[in-house]
Amino acid sequence: MALLLRLVLVLTVAYLGLCLVVYLTQAKLVYFPGPPPHATPAAFGLEFRELELRAADGVRLHGWFLPAQDASASPKTVLVSHGNAGSIEGRTELAQAFLELGWSVLLYDYRGYGKSAGTPDEEGTYRDAEAAYAELTEVEQLPPERIVLYGESLGAAVTLELARRHPCAAVITESAFTSLPDVGAVAYPFLPVRLLSRFRYDNLAKVAELGVPLLLIHSPADELVPFAHAERLFAAAREPKQLVRTAGGHNDGGFCLNAEARAEVARFLSELPATR
Repeated sequence: MALLLRLVLVLTVAYLGLCLVVYLTQAKLVYFPGPPPHATPAAFGLEFRELELRAADGVRLHGWFLPAQDASASPKTVLVSHGNAGSIEGRTELAQAFLELGWSVLLYDYRGYGKSAGTPDEEGTYRDAEAAYAELTEVEQLPPERIVLYGESLGAAVTLELARRHPCAAVITESAFTSLPDVGAVAYPFLPVRLLSRFRYDNLAKVAELGVPLLLIHSPADELVPFAHAERLFAAAREPKQLVRTAGGHNDGGFCLNAEARAEVARFLSELPATR
């Protein structure tokens, strides 16, 4: 019996130690920043302008502004908050999809990603999105009703928070999760993730606050964020709202590689009254 008690004690201490390590180092389990871009949109024949942004806490951020061909006639922009891994270098194809629909695009990297300074955390990513938004509204003098906010995966959470804080024409999310602890609880079922998580990104609590059109894009084949997350978010959101099914896994390219989903995005954007 004494040996059994010692074994239980050792296992308990080891488990609590693991929980402590996860709690203290979880940023490395959440954020996967990529290196500075090696190629620019120019490599794809796209016009662009380098941006240096400043977050409210002074962190320097890097971005690209890609103007649509007819931007002077009817200026309107999609502000892209990208997914977790990599940097804006891997989002050129996404930007090109919006450019082909007649929309300018602003791409930016979160703190610690690409050429942006700093270290990522939840509130920091929200500040970074606000810096990009300020570039459009204060520098470009673009009215909020001509700005659509797009976010993919982690970026969907950043986008929803930005839409809570600032007006916009509409919100598009792709591969959005209900909350980060919900994702972590599935990935690490042996840990009390909901107790340990210092990063919440609670989309389910925020989506009902939106007062603008919402387009949710999600693949039933998503292996990281199950389609059930999209269904719960859609059920919680206000009208007008739309849920579009796309194809492929979480990192297989998203809507811009799916003709039907692309058509739905084009229709959604074309029906926004303030951006025609």
